[in-house]
Amino acid sequence: MTQLQAARSGRVTDETRYVAQVEGVDADLLREEVAAGRVAIPANRLHLQGGLRPAGIGRVLTTKVNANIGTSSVRSTLDAEIDKLTAALEVGADAVMDLSTGEGLDDVRRELLARCPVPFGTVPVYQVIEGRTVEEITHELILETVAKQARQGVDFFTIHAGVLREHLPLLEGRVAGVVSRGGALLAKWMLHHGRQNPFYELFDDLCAIMRQYDVCFSLGDGLRPGAIADATDEAQLAELRTLGELAQRAWDNGCQVIVEGPGHVPFDQIQYNMEIQREVCKGAPFYVLGPLVTDIGAGYDHITSAIGGTAAAFYGASFLCYVTPREHLGLPDADDVRIGVVASKIAAHAGDVARGLPGAADRDRRLSIARANLDWERHLAEALDPKTAERMHRQACEGGDDDLSGADYCSMCGRNWCSMRINKEIRQAAHRRDIG
Repeated sequence: MTQLQAARSGRVTDETRYVAQVEGVDADLLREEVAAGRVAIPANRLHLQGGLRPAGIGRVLTTKVNANIGTSSVRSTLDAEIDKLTAALEVGADAVMDLSTGEGLDDVRRELLARCPVPFGTVPVYQVIEGRTVEEITHELILETVAKQARQGVDFFTIHAGVLREHLPLLEGRVAGVVSRGGALLAKWMLHHGRQNPFYELFDDLCAIMRQYDVCFSLGDGLRPGAIADATDEAQLAELRTLGELAQRAWDNGCQVIVEGPGHVPFDQIQYNMEIQREVCKGAPFYVLGPLVTDIGAGYDHITSAIGGTAAAFYGASFLCYVTPREHLGLPDADDVRIGVVASKIAAHAGDVARGLPGAADRDRRLSIARANLDWERHLAEALDPKTAERMHRQACEGGDDDLSGADYCSMCGRNWCSMRINKEIRQAAHRRDIG
């Protein structure tokens, strides 16, 4: 049985029990959420045999962060992608997607999966088009590719089945058109063949393959807005309604579901986007790219997306896809990946704290206590990215005339101006008076 089928039969799987223990929630409650489709545990049976640490995605759990990596036909190597994977995992990515294009995709996927202990996703249509034109894609090729990747152990697939022929006229007047690679490829296929989206037509067949390995659907939003001017338009909402229909079909077939969402969305529209998805898709976990709240952050879009990601996590998203500083500009390197993951982890954590998730602020409190006590070792260890925090602190200690490595103040204020040091002195003086 899949995780969904087991949960609906009343069984708490080992994976559900593991996630419940890690998250500090009741295992029976988690089973009920999985059964209802409000939590997904992407865990391919074969990846579980290879050392996967299961993770749960849903509103009763902490907000998760995905890192996209992958080669391109223009740039990058397998070694570079392994470096990116290592960087993403080091700073706490909860899942990784391989978006590789070009040649040798099976080898890249195999090597990355072997090194990835967290849920691993792909976009099968990227391999479907390898070595051929869009027009040459066939139904048989789609099913063969999906089955092959499932046999390799992929935990979740982005499937762009919600982009329908009847949606394409709704794109007229858009500023950015179709920015999803998968969405654009399928739009071109439909226009050439005069037929419906093959992933939509094959949906039940896809369910049969994915159910066999317990691969989770990540229902792709091929018409997501790529500019804030296009946000929440009729094309986006029409596809969302189709995704709601497909989510129910997947559940009826025993398959787990995540639903993907925008994209570029002005801050004031984020709450509505989260709420309408929850209504249309019956509470299926929402997986959003950012969202980016402005279009002008080129070079800093990890910040743009963290602003939107915090609001999304607060209002209804369960899964944030990171955005790197190089978004819209080029393929990210390992440093970009690290920065992108940290920015999204901050957004996810801030959203969890804001919605009052039990225990979410415990780490903040531990770090603040250490900071107030000038306990640098504990302070740095509790940081989201201890490696970077330690490097900055070390550079600050070595940058001045005095050696501050053992000092009870930092180079920002100095000894006489350090508020934390003064507070510590005040507390010590008050303690002595109480004793006296």
